[in-house]
Amino acid sequence: MNDPSRTRTHPLESKIPPPIVALLVALAMWSATWLMPAFLLGRSLRFTLAGIFALLSLSFAAPAMFAFRRAGTTINPVDLAVASRLVTSGVYRWTRNPMYVGLTGLLLAWAILLSSPALLLGPIVFVLFITRFQIIPEERVMRAKFGREFEAYTKRVRRWL
Repeated sequence: MNDPSRTRTHPLESKIPPPIVALLVALAMWSATWLMPAFLLGRSLRFTLAGIFALLSLSFAAPAMFAFRRAGTTINPVDLAVASRLVTSGVYRWTRNPMYVGLTGLLLAWAILLSSPALLLGPIVFVLFITRFQIIPEERVMRAKFGREFEAYTKRVRRWL
């Protein structure tokens, strides 16, 4: 039988852990600060706004990881076959991908801290990459494993926010 968790349509699908993708995007954003004009926000305002985004981001990601641990399923996004439960409670009532929402928010906080509006492209690139190469393959596996339960979940909860 063909295991859908092992079927990939592109070599990048579920290969690079999303935190590594976020780190690479953050490094690219930092490198781009040398080429991009800065948006002069006061240091205090930058740190306050970045801190708010970072805290909001962690308020999505941390409970999501704990929910996976409580459910006894993996948070490993590379080995999709080991997913054992569909988690739909807690923060998963508002978004199907709170850990990715958290990483996106951290990249937004980083863009604010770096003080360049052009760097907002970083979180956009992250969202596009993660949607195509991580979320879509995950959803394919979840559909195969959890069928109607997953379909019902996708109808009531958005992929992002």
